Amino acid sequence: MKIEHIAVWVKDLEKTRTFYQKYFGAVSNEKYVNPVKNFESYFLSFDNGCRLEIMTRPDLKESGNSYESQQFGIIHFAFSAGSKEKVNELTKTLRKDGYTIAGEPRTTGDGYYESVVLDPENNIIEIIA
Repeated sequence: MKIEHIAVWVKDLEKTRTFYQKYFGAVSNEKYVNPVKNFESYFLSFDNGCRLEIMTRPDLKESGNSYESQQFGIIHFAFSAGSKEKVNELTKTLRKDGYTIAGEPRTTGDGYYESVVLDPENNIIEIIA
């Protein structure tokens, strides 16, 4: 078994797609639009075969989930940068580009070297080596 894809509701489909393309090398399919359900989505594919589906609908309600006040459910995604140097480099680039760095690069208790950034929708992203 392997995880084929994970789906996430987002407010700004285009901004979120661009973020994952620019910083994490995602390749996007063409936008899927279902006018009957007022639904739009993209599948973002990564080198290892895993995909992230980003979806939007105008009638969605805000979630109370945040970095500071977490709730049950999926809480973060982790992307392997391949080395400590690449973790540091991507963290620096994301900071320069105005993204929130929620956790500075460090070695965690479970042995990862990681930083934590919030994507445009405030989803928690770990960048690991």
